[in-house]
Amino acid sequence: MTTAHPMTTTQHTPAERLVLGAMTFGTAVDEATAFDLLDRFVDAGGRWIDTADCYAFWASESGYGGQSEEVLGRWLAARPGMRDRVLLSTKFGAEPRDAAHWPASRTGLAPAAIREQITGSLRRLGTDHVDLAWAHMEDRSVPVEETADACAALVSDGVAARIGTSNHPAWRVERARRHAAGQDKEPFSVVQHAYSYLQPRPGTLTGNHRFGWLDDELVDLAAVERLDVWAYTPLLSGAYDNPVKPIPEVFDHPGTTRRLAVLDDVAAELGATRGQVVLAWLASRGIHPMLGGSKPAQLDTAVAALSLPLSEAQATRLTTVDVTPPTA
Repeated sequence: MTTAHPMTTTQHTPAERLVLGAMTFGTAVDEATAFDLLDRFVDAGGRWIDTADCYAFWASESGYGGQSEEVLGRWLAARPGMRDRVLLSTKFGAEPRDAAHWPASRTGLAPAAIREQITGSLRRLGTDHVDLAWAHMEDRSVPVEETADACAALVSDGVAARIGTSNHPAWRVERARRHAAGQDKEPFSVVQHAYSYLQPRPGTLTGNHRFGWLDDELVDLAAVERLDVWAYTPLLSGAYDNPVKPIPEVFDHPGTTRRLAVLDDVAAELGATRGQVVLAWLASRGIHPMLGGSKPAQLDTAVAALSLPLSEAQATRLTTVDVTPPTA
């Protein structure tokens, strides 16, 4: 099994645990602002930058994605030597083939589509490899073993250093990993899902992905198999601290009330915001929180959160909140 462009997992600065999400670069976030955010992120010690070939088709005039990768490619081209300082992550499989019929019509995860999409991503990014390539949204029209083989080939060909799954159920991740092990091929070793301190009511959707939320089975699988975990939307789009952004209705249950009470206590003890404590808590669990903010102040606040002196006792209090309804 060959792994080109190996990625170190050693954390040299607190900011290296944070991932800068570039989803809206080139659409909702203009290029000048995107460049500023990227520069500030790297100057603060950050390295991981996440995008996808489909970003952001829903906000583009054409109805198709690629704008985020193009902005990143221009930023890298304008910063000689920067490619060696950052780690690039991109995803394939969710770009519309027919913009009027998404998600029914999308590129998907067949081997030919994977190779086609990653080739386009490398061209837009202006690089010959990415440090992490993701199968983006499960595709049940394709046997997961075929997807696993195609993704493993990206590693053996030097196109990607590692491969992961985003928005896949635990059983398909495990099936793909067992298949790769049996073939002595590179397995999926990272999972990316929505996740935060607050937890949604069981049986509710937090977005447009059926398996978008990091559930208990995936948490357990990641712990046992030592998979890295990336969490998008960790701040619930600002709802923890912005009074004009209510906490989404799917989180409206008694467990949330109890969790917020503990979160407020710990935030007061640390002199931090709720959102900062959430980011620090995720990092304390070995999870990479992904920041999708569009303002420099949001980035600075998030970077500072990774240096909070969150104690083991405080992290335990946050994790072990009793959310069991009281008995009659």
